[in-house]
Amino acid sequence: MSGKENVADNPAILLRYDEMKRKHPDAILLFRLGDFYETYREDAERSSKILSITTTERNIGGENMKVAGFPHNALDSYLPKLVRAGARVAICEQLDDPRLKKEERQSHEKEQSILTDTDMPKKKKEKAQQEEPAKTAKAAVEEKSATEKKNDVKSDDDREAQQERKPREPQMVTVNGEKVTHGHAYQSKTNPEGWYFTAKLDGQQLKPQKMDPADLAAYQKKELTVPQLMERYYPTKLMAKVPETAYQFPNVIAGPDKGTLTVDKFNVYKEKDEQRPDFGKYKFYAQIGEQKMSAVASRQDLNAYFDRVMTPGQLVEKNFGDRLHLKSHYEQFSLPEGVDPKSVRVAKDRSDGLWKVSADLGEHGRTTKKEISFDDGFSLFKTKTATREQIAAKYLGDEIRTMLAAPSMKTEQAASMKM
Repeated sequence: MSGKENVADNPAILLRYDEMKRKHPDAILLFRLGDFYETYREDAERSSKILSITTTERNIGGENMKVAGFPHNALDSYLPKLVRAGARVAICEQLDDPRLKKEERQSHEKEQSILTDTDMPKKKKEKAQQEEPAKTAKAAVEEKSATEKKNDVKSDDDREAQQERKPREPQMVTVNGEKVTHGHAYQSKTNPEGWYFTAKLDGQQLKPQKMDPADLAAYQKKELTVPQLMERYYPTKLMAKVPETAYQFPNVIAGPDKGTLTVDKFNVYKEKDEQRPDFGKYKFYAQIGEQKMSAVASRQDLNAYFDRVMTPGQLVEKNFGDRLHLKSHYEQFSLPEGVDPKSVRVAKDRSDGLWKVSADLGEHGRTTKKEISFDDGFSLFKTKTATREQIAAKYLGDEIRTMLAAPSMKTEQAASMKM
């Protein structure tokens, strides 16, 4: 059945609604009418507030009644919102009348019978001219008629089976109530060595992500699940979204001197200046007071921006915090466990006069000296919003982790002595 059925012209539908509502008085009753789910009276007011849909007034049986509804194919989007809002939901589906199906089948059989009777004079004429071929034609017609009937029955069965088929169960549900389905790995047709992971989020296809060989091997051995792969390749899709009001400017963030800074503008653009080294890359642009600044955006931060899981203020702190000398920016950096903060040294290099950071890891050796930026030096020595450990973690973090994972110098010396 397509379209909406006129409730005012069919009071039996309203009686059926009232009957179901008496059975589930504390639930929002989603009543299926054609291609829509509708709610009435107080249910319409509750659902319109939760789902942000409009209500209308309709005269049903002489009563002006509030009505709110949505298309039936949007059920997967609206139902989780009602549940998350704490509402109990009852769904009343509309089924086809079996008597209508029987009448349609009888009409179809009657039409087949009329067609067969119309062909009979022609068959008798053919029989008079040539008896055997007429018998063959008659058998072919009967066989064809039987095949058509069989196909009609099969078509009816397929149609009923399709109606009864349940929707695909989600492989996981995000904190935002979005359903993950069709998560799988597939091999590239152009490059057989390349494998990609992809999935659908509420029916929308996600951009395929190239898989790490180790992840592919673990997935094929069923050591990695779809939820785990989603965390690795689509982490921002699983994070809780921030309120949309967070993207209404201005934003206020904590400043370096216990004051506040105002983010007046924040957006993303693609660098079009061919003379710049970052030509063609996506960048963040921010305007904080009179300061205007831009920086190349990482893929993770771009996803966080477009998926609305970080506020503009948080992205400013992460990408421009060093220029603004924000304490919150440096809090994202920390040394690996076991590294003594006293081993970190920030000093001016006598050979070139530049400020550099290094760390003595004892038996694991000493790191290289890395030059620090003017902004980081200003945050360390002037505003004191950064510590030596945080500066070392920012510039030497990967190197320190690599050195700690390697065998210590004492172990190597002992092994050489034994040889």
